[in-house]
Amino acid sequence: MTDNVIKRRALRIEQNPNIPLYLFALEAQEVDLVADVARISRDEAGKLFGYQRPEKKQHVKQILEYLDGEDVLFPNGLILALPTTVRFKGSRGPNPGDGLATIGTLEIPLPESRDAPRPALIVDGQQRSRALALTRRTTLPITVAGFVAEDLNIQRDQFLRVNTVSPLPSNLVSELLPEVNTQLPTRLSARKLPAILVNALNQDNDSPFKGLVKQASTTPDKKSDTVVKDNSLITAITESLSPSGVLFSYKNLANGTTDTASIRKILVVYWTAVKNTFPEAWGLPPAKSRLMHGVGIRSLGRLMDRVMERVLFDADIDSPDISDRVMAELALIKPHCHWTKGRWPEINTPWNELQNTPRHISILSNYLIRVYRDSRMGAS
Repeated sequence: MTDNVIKRRALRIEQNPNIPLYLFALEAQEVDLVADVARISRDEAGKLFGYQRPEKKQHVKQILEYLDGEDVLFPNGLILALPTTVRFKGSRGPNPGDGLATIGTLEIPLPESRDAPRPALIVDGQQRSRALALTRRTTLPITVAGFVAEDLNIQRDQFLRVNTVSPLPSNLVSELLPEVNTQLPTRLSARKLPAILVNALNQDNDSPFKGLVKQASTTPDKKSDTVVKDNSLITAITESLSPSGVLFSYKNLANGTTDTASIRKILVVYWTAVKNTFPEAWGLPPAKSRLMHGVGIRSLGRLMDRVMERVLFDADIDSPDISDRVMAELALIKPHCHWTKGRWPEINTPWNELQNTPRHISILSNYLIRVYRDSRMGAS
């Protein structure tokens, strides 16, 4: 870099003769010198400017934490709209290109001052660029794809195209998380433990859910056997891992460890008792049994917090009679349940009209917990 220009080795990709496209690298600290973010806005006359959304501070923070961590690998490149003032000089020699790309040097002019507009605009990667401006790894090389276009219409077109990629399916992410051992963003890290537990429940021989959980890897010939959606079970476990759930105390927030083995035992003991309490409804497709439906899994997951909290107050999870104790608690609600036929009392809803919606999950779980509480008080 000189005082007024950045020179970088680059590849000119022979893609569109009217819009030069270059691949090159910048140091992290140079991104802020070269590129601005064109935020979407309107003037008083209603004219639209820019195209970028507001900065997401939490997202920037997560990227920055990763950048400032250890063993950084940052292949996520930036896409920049470059000005027509950039210059490309092909390398000398007999073979500077192969018909697809030409190697050379790209010269990007710098603004005259820090307050002057940058020559380029960020089309994709505004959160990454903000984190790069803040990272202590100021010389980290960052891959950049830059196309020369000052036309705002072309920039907006490319912005919309790169941001219309569908997000990864939730169940695919959940199934991959247990296999990832690197530092994850906070939102993914919070999902990892529930995903690990659900994967274990679907694989372990002592689990009542063995082979019943539909995951991203479930093959078509197995789909008729998988009657529980992984997302329903993951969400139920996530709730029980929250401060109000029975599994929360098995997480040590002080040292960041979790007694995963005990949590798995609790899940196996409780859901095995559910299976044995309602054998006529267990393992059926959700259309034939609301017990295996999302509304049943989520509601019984909330009941688990009350049941297991009471059982574990008097007995250890490894106690020989732990299953009998849980079965005795579930027996209190059994006469009031209608998983496969009839109508739910008080709720006044036919069994097969309960849906996996927040409202129905709240209504059913509230009903089950009230019935359990009242029956427990009557049994005392």
